[in-house]
Amino acid sequence: MEKQNKVKSRRKCVNPVFHLQTKDENDQHMTKDVIKKVRTTGQLNLSSRHLSEVPEKLFSIYELTNENEINIDLSRPVKEEEAWWNIKTLTHLDLSSNVLTNLPKQIGMFQDLVVLNLHDNLLTSLPEEISSLTKLTKLSLNHNKITNLPQGFFNLTELKQLFISHNCLDSVSKDISDLVMLEKLDLSNNVILNLPSGIGFLVRLTELNVSNNKLAKLPPDIVNLRALLKMDISHNSITQLPDMGELRKLQILYAQHNDIREIPGFFGCEQVHEIYFGNNFIEEIPLEFCENMNHLKILELRDNQIKAVPSEITKLAHLTKFDLTNNDIEELPNAMGLMPHLQSFKIEGNKLKQIRPDIIHTGTNRILRHLREKISDEELQILSVPSDVSYDCKIYPDRYTMRNGNILNLALKNISDVPEECFMEAKEANVSNVDLCKNKFVDIPHGLKLLSNTLTELNMSCNRISNVPEFLMDLTKLKFCDLSKNQLEDLPDSLSSLVYIRELILSNNRFKKIPNCIFQMVGIEILLMNDNNIEEIPIDNLKMLTRIATLDLSNNSINYVPPELGNIKQLRSLELKGNPFRQPRYAILEQGTESVLSYLRDKIPT
Repeated sequence: MEKQNKVKSRRKCVNPVFHLQTKDENDQHMTKDVIKKVRTTGQLNLSSRHLSEVPEKLFSIYELTNENEINIDLSRPVKEEEAWWNIKTLTHLDLSSNVLTNLPKQIGMFQDLVVLNLHDNLLTSLPEEISSLTKLTKLSLNHNKITNLPQGFFNLTELKQLFISHNCLDSVSKDISDLVMLEKLDLSNNVILNLPSGIGFLVRLTELNVSNNKLAKLPPDIVNLRALLKMDISHNSITQLPDMGELRKLQILYAQHNDIREIPGFFGCEQVHEIYFGNNFIEEIPLEFCENMNHLKILELRDNQIKAVPSEITKLAHLTKFDLTNNDIEELPNAMGLMPHLQSFKIEGNKLKQIRPDIIHTGTNRILRHLREKISDEELQILSVPSDVSYDCKIYPDRYTMRNGNILNLALKNISDVPEECFMEAKEANVSNVDLCKNKFVDIPHGLKLLSNTLTELNMSCNRISNVPEFLMDLTKLKFCDLSKNQLEDLPDSLSSLVYIRELILSNNRFKKIPNCIFQMVGIEILLMNDNNIEEIPIDNLKMLTRIATLDLSNNSINYVPPELGNIKQLRSLELKGNPFRQPRYAILEQGTESVLSYLRDKIPT
């Protein structure tokens, strides 16, 4: 029998795709050309090199080797790019997409680093020496295995972008409040149980992502993030949200896959155009939400427990996408067929009886056309009637009712004006208190002038007022005035005549400074101007308010607190949280007014 030849495999031998590199192999990436480029550009990219350790040569790139020293010839002309005065320190370092398990302590030597990318590695911790990188503005740590951050980490006070998603963090230190320059913060896909209350100090934050964690609630001061444009809190276990109205610049909110049962208030969020509340336990769409969110473009409420859609939903006139899939809705308002911009309307998975399944499956245009066809002539006439204000005895009280408590109360009446007859009746009833809050006023009614001899309290909060008229100076007996949650930017100087005012509330407006007229209102005891855009504290003018006991300037844009503020010893309550200044620190502010004033006095130059 002949011996058979051994059959050769057709499969070629291949090298393993990946293996852990040795120290020498790591250092091989630091070639002379690479080092030269680093010294001339200040940037080094070592991403996707299968590095198991940071090359040791990295930490000696600015040292002369023996060979260099021997070959130095002082008579030889120096090349421009080799000249010592042209060597740039390392400002950008990219070590991402490797297999690094630790970051050497020597990283602290690169104190000019501005950008450090460490994402997609196997890091479990960071060295304390990272606190030396005080010029860092961007730090990317996504997709590692980090369980906690070193205490010194929060000395990186120049950070503007911090990305720590897909790690193993279970908590966030309250010292995160020291990172006051942060604009983007990504803590998503960790196992975080709580956010610290100090997070409200990050007043420059425009993007916050804490999705895919284990949060059961949000800290109350989350609403202090007044620069926030985009917030993602989806995929948590949050049961309740605070009133969102103070997040006035918010544009997009992701809150899907939580345990939320009620849609929070959004009054004041005039820039929100996308809201996602899918996969929660919401049972109703509040009327107030419909009335205050006419700028909304996308509303996602799928997979909830909504039982009815209010007819006021048509007030969301700019809505382009509306998702109500998988709820318990039995009927839709026919007027929805007239919503002018609605391009995508999803209503599958409900208990609708008025619309056949085949119409639902045909799509948005067919559904809206069906609803329009159902509108009766009577309904159409009502929908077409302009909502001009007329004197309605059901809304406006008569003089006998007003005489009871000397009050004209028209709060929450959905009105934008008050007829002159009503103020005439109020005058005859000797009304001293007028409450017009939570309506749709764009101007202060001129009829108030009729009450100049009796009016002591005026509440026009939660409206849309952008200017205060001069005639308000005639209300000389006014002691209390609430103009909060409007659109005011200044007050006329003539209001300095209101010398009897004791309490003035101007919170949640658009003031960039404290109006000059206020410093002539010498009787003021309480001044609330939180949640504006005030940039400075005019200490010399503030000293003129000798009776001031409560001053709230929290959540503004104040960069500096004058130490002389500590000398206003009659202050019993001073609120300064939520501003971008660095001193006093959050820990001092937390101790209360007396501690803050004492701290400021100690800082006065002697």
